[in-house]
Amino acid sequence: MKYFKSLIAAAFVAVLFVAAKPAGYGVGDTVADFKLKNVDGKMISLADFKSAKGAIVIFDCNTCPYSQKYNDRIIALAKKYSSTFPVVAINSNSPEVSPGDSFEEMVKYAKTKGYTFPYLFDETQEVAHNYGATNTPHVYVLKKEGATFKVAYIGAIDNNTKDAAAADKKYVEEAVDALIAGKAVPTDKTKAIGCTIKWKPA
Repeated sequence: MKYFKSLIAAAFVAVLFVAAKPAGYGVGDTVADFKLKNVDGKMISLADFKSAKGAIVIFDCNTCPYSQKYNDRIIALAKKYSSTFPVVAINSNSPEVSPGDSFEEMVKYAKTKGYTFPYLFDETQEVAHNYGATNTPHVYVLKKEGATFKVAYIGAIDNNTKDAAAADKKYVEEAVDALIAGKAVPTDKTKAIGCTIKWKPA
């Protein structure tokens, strides 16, 4: 009897855990706006991009080797789509777990890399939880409909983490180009490859 009671209790806890864990956004979902601190000290939200057709939201960080491999590709995306689908990078890593991802280190990193796009600090990790982001980098291409932003693509930047020149499927570019042309996104979801987001200690 005690054994069965233990099993029931464990199952109940598991159900509570699953229920409490945010599922995150799916393709087609409308995202909630956020207001996060940029490396220049200003607060940035999606609503600030009034003339854009959408946004490329990238959960990223300073320290992950995968993020570092994709850094130049992210900078290139920001330059290519600055007037239509601006890049908005968000660092949700906890500095308690990853000291190299503190806000102060973000400021230094952005300056060293010459970032021309927002690099925001998700201090509470609420935005990452809302989106369901798990990795760095993890991309969400958003298309603007009126005053709202809807998810059009989720996943990886391309299909080669090691070598940009060897990538023959550029998922983010293909998604954005399709949206600009008024067409359906050819691939709307892929697996994000990268380091796991460093969550705050429980």
